Amino acid sequence: MTENNNLKAKVISGLFWKILEQCGSQGIQFVVALVLARLMTPTEYGTISLITIFITIANTFVQSGFATALVQGKDIKEEDYSSVFWVSMLLALLCYLVLFSTAPVIASYYSTPVLLQLVRVMGIVLFPGAVVSIQTAFVARNLRFRQLFQSTMIAVIISGIISIVLAMEGFGVWAMAAQQIVYYFSLMIVMLVTVKWYPHILFKTSRLKQLFSFGWKILASGLIDAVWQNIYGLIIGKKYSSADLGAYNRGEQFPKIIATNLSTAIQSVMLPAYSKEQDEPEVLHRMASRSIRLSAFVIFPMMAGLCAVSRPLVLLLLTDKWLVAAPYLVLLAISYAVYPIHIINLQVMNAMGRSDLFLKLEIIKKALGIVILVLSLPFGIWPMLILKVVDEYICTIINAWPNGRLIGYGPFSQWMEVFPSLIISVVMGIGAWSVELLGLPVLTTLIMEMGAGVILYLGLSWLFNREPLQYIGALVLKRTQK
Repeated sequence: MTENNNLKAKVISGLFWKILEQCGSQGIQFVVALVLARLMTPTEYGTISLITIFITIANTFVQSGFATALVQGKDIKEEDYSSVFWVSMLLALLCYLVLFSTAPVIASYYSTPVLLQLVRVMGIVLFPGAVVSIQTAFVARNLRFRQLFQSTMIAVIISGIISIVLAMEGFGVWAMAAQQIVYYFSLMIVMLVTVKWYPHILFKTSRLKQLFSFGWKILASGLIDAVWQNIYGLIIGKKYSSADLGAYNRGEQFPKIIATNLSTAIQSVMLPAYSKEQDEPEVLHRMASRSIRLSAFVIFPMMAGLCAVSRPLVLLLLTDKWLVAAPYLVLLAISYAVYPIHIINLQVMNAMGRSDLFLKLEIIKKALGIVILVLSLPFGIWPMLILKVVDEYICTIINAWPNGRLIGYGPFSQWMEVFPSLIISVVMGIGAWSVELLGLPVLTTLIMEMGAGVILYLGLSWLFNREPLQYIGALVLKRTQK
């Protein structure tokens, strides 16, 4: 078997295990979240969502940049992993001290006293998170995603059980806090056993400088993106209410779990694969094209389907107290539909070592987004979110533009390739939604909508967009025959 065939086999295997890990872990977390949503109020969910925003931003500072540099670098040694580990732990300590000291300010600003204790307690996840980021980079570098799947599933099951028990005992927001803490510590410990990477007393400043030259731009980009991705939650939590933020987050949960799972799998597996071909623009063009077409073929119908079934889905899974989340679900599903396209374009640039372009794009996109956000604020929450969706689609063009020059695969070519999947998905979504006009019971409506959607999409794809359907079918057949 040739080297290229070996790489292709590893990529397919890695993508299989990464998608399985993401779908399995997020699926369990999704079920846990549904149980917790039934046991808690929108206000409680909104409170914990505020904490998650601050922890996410701090985690980005600790985990981004260097970990990506470990995956992208051509010649990575043990001293590189260990050097990054010690730097990451120092960053975790600094970020925790900042969170600890600013917790009273956060609690006062949002007029929610419990935030003081929650910020200080949940901040400890930064330390196991730093370790996990290095372990995950080691896994991605060596395409050993099967071990990551095993570790993640164990951690998510343990943390899920504990959080549900605590919620049933009336611990409220602390049940969700415990879920995050137990998850990170469990994942770190299990990965020490399965992945078998351990930090050493090694620290090479010269090697760290090389990684930093690439990684600082990724870190800056990650921080900008993390703040931006959470700024709407911060504004809703302050300008409106914790209940509104809870509804927004419940609506976001459904499309986000699908889009981020697929995108994380693509990012984790394709970055090392792209990096191995970073000096071959034509090869990267083919790989990016296939990735975008397949991701669009999968993600577009899922998001269109979520729009179609939003009302019965929320009623059935979250009960009528969360029905206010259904309109949020529709808007955010449309927004997240293009998320994998963003990721693929950015990973091509990272693989080619162009973190400078990555940072420039983030600055341009966020500057545009801030202008749109400021202009929409006086008009209320819905105009603000509608323009957020418009901004996401404009950003697909911005992200793809440099790749037109780097690998000959720009925004026009990309949208022409995904256009068939988009049109078929829209038609499918309208057809599935029309089932609601029959006025059937909620469960019956949901089942019929899902069935109609699957039949419509597969049938229309077979007639008008057969190539990605055949490719996915061949991959599944090959996997089942092993």
